[in-house]
Amino acid sequence: MDRSRICPAEQGMWRYASSLPLEKPEEKVSFGEGWTPLVREEWNGMNLFLKLDYACPTGSYKDRGMAYLVSRLRDQGISEVIEDSSGNAGASMAAYCARAGIRCRVFVPAYTSEGKCVQVASYGADLERVPGSREDTTRAAEKAAETVFYGSHNWSPWFAHGIKTFAFELWEQLGFTAPEAVLLPAGQGSLVLGCALAFEELLSSGEIETLPKIFALQPKNCAPLEEAFRKGSPSPERVEKRETIAEGISSAEPVRGRDVLAAVRKTGGAVLSFSDREIWDGFVKLARRGYFVEPTSAIVGAAAEMLSRDGSVGGKRPVAAVLTGSGLKGSGKILSLFSSPPED
Repeated sequence: MDRSRICPAEQGMWRYASSLPLEKPEEKVSFGEGWTPLVREEWNGMNLFLKLDYACPTGSYKDRGMAYLVSRLRDQGISEVIEDSSGNAGASMAAYCARAGIRCRVFVPAYTSEGKCVQVASYGADLERVPGSREDTTRAAEKAAETVFYGSHNWSPWFAHGIKTFAFELWEQLGFTAPEAVLLPAGQGSLVLGCALAFEELLSSGEIETLPKIFALQPKNCAPLEEAFRKGSPSPERVEKRETIAEGISSAEPVRGRDVLAAVRKTGGAVLSFSDREIWDGFVKLARRGYFVEPTSAIVGAAAEMLSRDGSVGGKRPVAAVLTGSGLKGSGKILSLFSSPPED
């Protein structure tokens, strides 16, 4: 990608359509996703820019990946798909399949926030609540997908390429420069992979001189990537997870964990983990500045607090953080957390 290939007449993420090939680009499945606001915040001296991807059509950044993934599925004549999700990806898949005329069946953990489940059902998808863990949900979906196309966003390369458009937008909105670092919630790691893809393309085309450091952020109660990074391991091992308020990134078995770790290490970044109390404090700090995000997204507030105070990044150069999901998806959980905040 270079700036001469940007399509100024296109809306949202499709400004970068030359980096997202379709057989029939005029038939893309889209709600105008992308080109979300980038808002500057001073954070303990850090020059922080918040990318408001919770402003995407279904309330999460997943719309970028789904717009491209579902466009490719329709290109290939797929008429029915199965997806598994902790909530946001399922809601997004259901919406884009509804627009594309593709039948959709979404498997979610039984503990998934009601706001996300209501979205899935409202779009007309078949909702399957699976008792047990996020990993149990994946196994149930894989079993059902023996006879139906498995549209898993976690495995799909198309999904990651759609996600990378947030990084192209960062680059353009910052005046065609790269930030010093990018703070990203990470469960399965699609944001990390998309970010790496975009900035690698920009580096190879000569648009930027160095890759920004990627900081992948995980809850301490489920941090297989952080544990592997800390140990110097090339791949994460399955961990026994505990309940966390950051449900959207509670993934004990990231299927592309090796790729995520390699991407972080290549940039000189790190994988960091935070307690539920730190994540909740991040939520409150963001909310008091006017940002209403789901607790999963609030982990970037915790990271900004830590990194700004220890001076790891954030001198004069900008640091970017992605706010991934709307607080409206988890308002019931947020209300309960105000009454009984996490202790650690």
